[in-house]
Amino acid sequence: MNYYSYFCNNRIRHASHKNSEPGRVFLLYLLVMSTFRIYTKQALSIPNQIALLKNRGLQIDDESLASKFLSEVSYFRLVQYLRPMEADKTTHKFKPNSRFEDAIALYEFDNELRNLIFRAIQKLEIALRTKIIHEFSIAHGPFWFFDTNLADDEHKFIENMNAIDCEILRSKDEFIKEHKKNYTKPSFPPAWKTLEIVSLGTLSKLYYNFNDKKSKKNIARQFNLPQQEVLESWMRSLTVLRNCCAHHSRLWNRYLTNAPQIKASLRGAWIDINKIETNKLYAIICCIAYWLDAIDYGSEFKRKLKILISSYTQVNPKAMGFPSDWMKEPLWKQTTMSK
Repeated sequence: MNYYSYFCNNRIRHASHKNSEPGRVFLLYLLVMSTFRIYTKQALSIPNQIALLKNRGLQIDDESLASKFLSEVSYFRLVQYLRPMEADKTTHKFKPNSRFEDAIALYEFDNELRNLIFRAIQKLEIALRTKIIHEFSIAHGPFWFFDTNLADDEHKFIENMNAIDCEILRSKDEFIKEHKKNYTKPSFPPAWKTLEIVSLGTLSKLYYNFNDKKSKKNIARQFNLPQQEVLESWMRSLTVLRNCCAHHSRLWNRYLTNAPQIKASLRGAWIDINKIETNKLYAIICCIAYWLDAIDYGSEFKRKLKILISSYTQVNPKAMGFPSDWMKEPLWKQTTMSK
């Protein structure tokens, strides 16, 4: 497509179109076009990708291995694992002794870490879903989630109900189909059916907007947390992290925008928060480990994490926010949590 022709034909229109002066129109065109930054890079073949990396100073000992890897993992995805090796972020020249194999190792580590965290999140998500449905339904009946009297914010209530309605409409689950076939009122199935199919994000928003503080605190206490505000914070962070895992996004050195609240006084074995960057991965990993301890899965998660980190000598845990003495922290030394 000719972007310049498109701009001339479709974007520039003088108020008095028939009598416009060509020179003024052309000057306006130049002025506007000078603010554009047009992307001109073209796709590269895999041999050319390898040649580019080598030209920038990356050591590639086995080009057939590199070719196979790049045919399965895109160059753009791999670049995220090459960044730490760059000496110059503008020219993308690599530091001396930078190796393609080390980037592969970092990618594989990140993949295993993501799988480990995703499995842990699944356990927490199911436990959260179960406790929220049970606690709120016992206290307020099976249709509490569309009772406006139980919502803190009416606008958020409407947003939540719209999200639930969309998820019900597109659901292919047999238990939803069966319910629709057998019942016409109320508009939604009960909480133990409806909230089994909503996303973690929607479930979290329902919890945030629920105005029964006592029931919310009861759930937080079941996870050994002092109050619902801490659980709300951790749920927000967990939702963002879950989405990263579900989309196979890089985790190992990611900066997380939704930092969990870690300054609360916790009853279980915890960490020295003065050493922690709350937007790094280590902070939310600590929350996951503590959270899992409350449902008796913490020991397994912590054991597997320690094995994983020790298995990849190419990976610097500090990039994830891990302090040098993290294994000496009470949370990581203790395999079970006193309740």
